[in-house]
Amino acid sequence: MRATYQRLYINVDHVATLRQARGGIEPSPIEAAAMCMAAGADGITAHLREDRRHIQDADVASIATTDTGHFNLEAACTDEIVSIALRLKPLEVTFVPEKRQEVTTEGGLDVSRETARIDSAIQRLHESGIRVSLFIDPDDESIRLSKQVGADAVELHTGQYALAGGRGASLAALVSGAATAASLGLAVHAGHGLTVANVGPVAAIPEIEELNIGHSIVSRAIFVGLTAAVHEMRAAMDAARSTGAL
Repeated sequence: MRATYQRLYINVDHVATLRQARGGIEPSPIEAAAMCMAAGADGITAHLREDRRHIQDADVASIATTDTGHFNLEAACTDEIVSIALRLKPLEVTFVPEKRQEVTTEGGLDVSRETARIDSAIQRLHESGIRVSLFIDPDDESIRLSKQVGADAVELHTGQYALAGGRGASLAALVSGAATAASLGLAVHAGHGLTVANVGPVAAIPEIEELNIGHSIVSRAIFVGLTAAVHEMRAAMDAARSTGAL
């Protein structure tokens, strides 16, 4: 089923990365989140990593307070994070894989290795009315296991697509994965490595109803400002969506 409108959620992690480089208070990811929403973003994503390398607990608490209905909390599937989410009650929690040594998230969640733990965490969050998405590679097993453990949505990892230059087998995998997920009743999101230059084919996939994009928007904002960077991404998504051209 084709989603009539595709949401843009903006990840503000790397605003916090810049702040943490000096250990001060600027730039503020809270202010960035507000600017993104004012510029037309549909929601805000922030990844509270176990090592707290960028986003801090106070950041997610503030975003959750001001944008509860538009806040996607990304995190590893741990008891600590589930407890934080139950207290803050974001709209959605997206469970992602996490390694201390990685620069950024390197692949999708291995649902087959953590099935019981993910299932339990999802049940706890559902009891408090919090939606759950799983950040996974676009393969059939991961998608079907995500449905099995009770996820509301899957976020298809677009990293391989970005590395491959935006076409070929990696795009075909996203197209197929999105169709499979939607056929199972899962909401379909996507993200990682997406830019204005490569977002078009992913935005054109009919079943994908939300994109999570951060690094390229924050990077572009250095040159044109955050509002303009958001507008550029929104325009690129809308153009691809209107033509439906992969």
